[in-house]
Order: sequence, then structure tokens, then C-alpha cells
Amino acid sequence: MRTVATALAVLFSSTALAAGTVGPAAADSSTALSISSYGDIAVDGVHKRVYISDPAGNKVVVTDYAGKLVATVPDLSGVRDLAITPDSRTVYAAVPGEDAVVAIETSTSTAAARYSTGENTDPQTLAVAGGRVWFMYGQQPSHHLGSFDPAQSTPEMVLDQLPDLGFYDAPELESAGSTLVIGIHGTWSGLAVYDVSSGPPVLRKQGMPAEAANYMNDFALSADAKQIVAASGESPYAATAINTDDLSRTGGYPVEAGNPNSAAIAPDGTIALSTFSWYDKDIFIFKPGAKTPYRTYTYDLNTSGGDTIAGQGLTWAPDGSKLFAIASGNSGTYLRVLDNATRYPVKASVSAPAKATRGKKLSATGKLTSDKSFPAGSTVTITRTDIDSPKGKSLGTKTVSSSGTFSFTDVPPAGGNVTYTAQYGGDATHAPASGKDTVAVSRTATSLTLNHNGSLYSYGTDVSFTAHLGSTYKNRTVELWVNPFGSDKPNKLVKTGKVNSKGNLSTTVDMTRDTTVTAVFAGDARSASKTVKATAYAKVKVSTSVSKQYKTAKIGSTSYAYFHKKTNPVFTTTMTYYKNRSHRLNLEIYYQGKWYDAGSQYFKLGTNGKSVVTLTGTHDTGYRMRMRASYINGSSGDNVNSTTYGAWKYFYFTK
Repeated sequence: MRTVATALAVLFSSTALAAGTVGPAAADSSTALSISSYGDIAVDGVHKRVYISDPAGNKVVVTDYAGKLVATVPDLSGVRDLAITPDSRTVYAAVPGEDAVVAIETSTSTAAARYSTGENTDPQTLAVAGGRVWFMYGQQPSHHLGSFDPAQSTPEMVLDQLPDLGFYDAPELESAGSTLVIGIHGTWSGLAVYDVSSGPPVLRKQGMPAEAANYMNDFALSADAKQIVAASGESPYAATAINTDDLSRTGGYPVEAGNPNSAAIAPDGTIALSTFSWYDKDIFIFKPGAKTPYRTYTYDLNTSGGDTIAGQGLTWAPDGSKLFAIASGNSGTYLRVLDNATRYPVKASVSAPAKATRGKKLSATGKLTSDKSFPAGSTVTITRTDIDSPKGKSLGTKTVSSSGTFSFTDVPPAGGNVTYTAQYGGDATHAPASGKDTVAVSRTATSLTLNHNGSLYSYGTDVSFTAHLGSTYKNRTVELWVNPFGSDKPNKLVKTGKVNSKGNLSTTVDMTRDTTVTAVFAGDARSASKTVKATAYAKVKVSTSVSKQYKTAKIGSTSYAYFHKKTNPVFTTTMTYYKNRSHRLNLEIYYQGKWYDAGSQYFKLGTNGKSVVTLTGTHDTGYRMRMRASYINGSSGDNVNSTTYGAWKYFYFTK
């Protein structure tokens, strides 16, 4: 049973846990809850369900042990405290907005009955003890104790059983068997222990150790009703251990970074405490009577802090197998599920050589580390994972020495990365753990080649790229990838298959761009992986036509376009288009038996791949001239093709 919770702080959230110095258990989980506020939490160990009340949402959400939503109990106005029966058949909910206690049947997770507590009773907290349901009711500044027997066909509400208690805040109720404990929170805290075995509450002891008297935020009662742990203002920061019989202090549980705001006791006596901590440890786990925690949990931090544990936000599964924590961050409220929290954490490590030779014996060592010694005869299971055994192959068990060490040998049959894993299954006091190390085991070098590297082709040439694979152990499969230049053409797997009897596998590429072809051999147990690349180059298509001439005639063996000097020649270039591509026009003039550069300029291609340029200005007569359009890799606006020079166009001006 947990009771009324304070408002949750809204901070940056996280979804991972770190447990002390050994890391979190692999099964620890975190799941966002569909609630807008937090009231209380109860755990049904029979059906493996978690019940969480949402006062603002007027509902109770039901999750499985992993935090997955399985049901919602709606229409519970302001629902607060929850209490579950010892047999886990019923969860009782205090519903102040209806002046009622509602019974939720755990087999169906539905509201099965509503018990009116009387007009304006406003029940806030409750517990199940001695076969009766007990609840605190009333409004500030006075609260009273009531109860009823749900086994009666028409339960009688017995009110004012402890009248005029004068509590300003609704006291917390905790129970175990026929023991009922009332706890007063706030600046002046107090406890009262009652025996309810005969029906009416009989006071056994009232009071509070001085160390716990200030600002008790929560308290927990052990399953045997012999111990109370108060999450209070003991200085320095600590929870107080209290004997239930005489309410004397029996010890303290020191925590860091603030007063504890939640306490829970597992069936075996293990104690869980939390603090409202943004930047420090959040949950502390103690064995009974210990001065230091053997486990701590810290929620991930970010630039503004970390998730925080809700006040009265801890509870154990009835068998102690899991600890549940309610945590809040700026993205919502989470159910943290901590496995093996009652068992000492174990760190497992394996140390194997970095490199080894396939087929040769190697030796490895390992160690289990824990704050508690391991039982005699403890063992670890060794598993080898490699190319031939991707799911792992057991190498048997190895006995752990009294100092936690173990060793093993192996002859790795396969090369490549070989991983050795040591798995410790845990015991009554130790959590499971595993450690691993990876060895680079030698393999025979593989010969893999690819033709046409560095070759240059005309635009659109179909080229057959052939990969040749040398001898290997088993695997004869090769992948061929084709990656044309340009971000718009991704690397693409075009062929996967076994090489032919000659060791070859081919694919044909239409060379419209510079292209890298990659051949990949994944390797096998004895042959090393290999990757080779070949980059071949493709020209562009380019042609230039001349217009406006009045005739065409040869000078020597070369055809020239003749223009009157007052006519401006028009040069139309057609080139393979690519986004933002330009072409370069070069002008040369013939003088005294030699061609001389007369200037060059880049012109943008249209999306149709054409460019029309008119040669203007004063045209001198009697000189032979020529013009050429070219694509220049990099300078023409892209680099997806290789530099390509077009044919010269010759022309001549006359009067």
C-alpha cells in the first residue's frame, strides 16, 4: 500500500538506468505511462500486474510487469490511495470524489463494487488488515479512521473509530497481517501502531524516534510487521529503522543528496529508498542493518538534470523479484522496472588474447566481482560465437574460485572475430551477469580482383565488370555494388551470387557517368573477407553546330563556314545535361602556321541540354578561326563525368 503522493516535478527525462558501478541489469526497463498525475501504486503478484492511480485523470491504469498498458479503470473521481489484498484478488481504491472505496477485481481489472463511506467523508488513504478495509477520511484540519468488512453481503461502514485525531494532512496507512500503522507526515511526524485482529483498533504503541520526527515523507512496514523504515529528516541524510513493538530507533540508512522521499521493504527485508535528486543518485538498496547501499540507481542526466522519483513512488513485487519506481521528466511519467534489486550486483569479465591463430589452442581468464562472496562450487557457462556458430556454441561450465576467478582454453575452428561469453546464472543472493571478450582469429588472405579500374569510355558504353575470386574455404558468394558519381545516384547492390567455375561474377554497367564498382566477399570460417573497387570514367555526349554562314568550303582538307564580316556566327552546343552544368567554348585563331588561343568562356546549358551562343563584335577578315565546346570536370559545375572535348568548328570571315 502506498498513499497520497506530492506533485511530481517536471524535469528532463531519460529512459535508461545505470546501477552503481556495475551497470544496470539487462532486463531493467522504462516505459512511459498514460497518466497526467500520480497518486499511488500497487502490485498484483498473481497476475503480474501493476496498478497506478491518476487523480487528475480520474482513473487507474493497469500495466504488465514491463510497463505495457493492459487495462484502464475509468470514472474514479480523484482516485488516490490503493491497497491490495494479501491474496491479490482485489485492489481497493480510495475515491474521494465519490465518497467511496472502489473494489477492482484483479482477474478482470475492472471495478467490481463501490462502497459508500458516507456523505462528505472524502476518503484519501487506505489499507487492508485483519480482514477489513481501513481508510482515513475527513477534511482538513481533522481526519478520522473508518473500516468495513468486504466479506459481508452488505458491509457496514464503521466510522469514527479513532475520532478527533486532528491530523492536518491525511495520515498514511500501512498494514501487514493484523497490524495497522498510522503515520503522520509533515514538520512534526509521528507513528501509531494498532492491533486490529479482533476488529476495533487496539493501540500498541504511539510515538516517533527523535531522529525521524521531522519531515517524514513516507514509511514502509515489513511483511512480518516487525520493522518500520521511515523516509524522514534524519541528519545527515538518512532513513530511520524503527522497531514496531516499541517504536525505538534501531539504525539508519544513509543516502546522498537530500532527504529520502520514498521507502519500500521487500519480503526478505531488503530496503529501497529514493531521494528527490536531479543530479545525483536516485535509488538506494540496502540489506537489513547495512550502513551502505549495495545497489544504487541513477537516471540519465542531461543538460538540465535527470528524471526524479515520485514521493512514495517505490514498491516491490510480492515475491521481491522486481522493484517498481515512478519517475517523472519533462516528457512524462515513467514506470521504471528494476530486476534483481534484492540480489547483489555482479560484474563478469573475460580476458582473452587480442589475436590468435585458427586451429591453435588459446587460453583465457575471467572473473566475477561482487560485494558478497560466491557460494562454493559456483560455475559460469562459456559460449563461443563465431562465423560457423552465429547463435553460439557452449563450451561447458567452469568452476569459479573463492576469489571469483575462472579460466578456460579453446581451439577456435573458425577465423574472424570470435567472441567468448561467460554467463553467470545468479543464485539466491547474487544477480545474473555476463561478460565477454572478442579475439581476432587469423584467416587465410583472399584474392579478389575487379577489372576496368581507371578505364575511360564514351558516353553510354555498356561495360562488363568482372570480379574474380581466388580459392576460398566454403563461401563462393560475391556482391557487386554500383555507385555512379553524383549524390542523386546512391550506391546500389546490383548482383549477389556464387562465382562460376572460373571464379568470376560479372555485371554490365551503362557508362553514362563516372562509376565506382565494388566487389565484396564476406569471408568464411577460414578465408578472410575482401573488398575491392574499380572506378571507370565516362565522357559526355557533346556536339556543336554552326549557322548564319553564306557558304561552306574547304581550305586545304578542312571544311570552313564562310561569313560576311557583318554577320554574327551562331554556335549551338548540345551536351549531356546535368543540373547546373555549363560548357566551355574555346576560340582559337590561325596565324603564321600556328593556332593561338583567343579566349574561352563558360555558358550554362538549358534543361534540354542545349546552349546557343552568338559571336558578336568586329570581325576581322582574312583569318582562319575555330571554336570548340567542352565539358571540364569540376569547372563545368559538377564532377560526375570525365573531361570531354568536342570537335573543332572552323570558320572564316570575308568582306
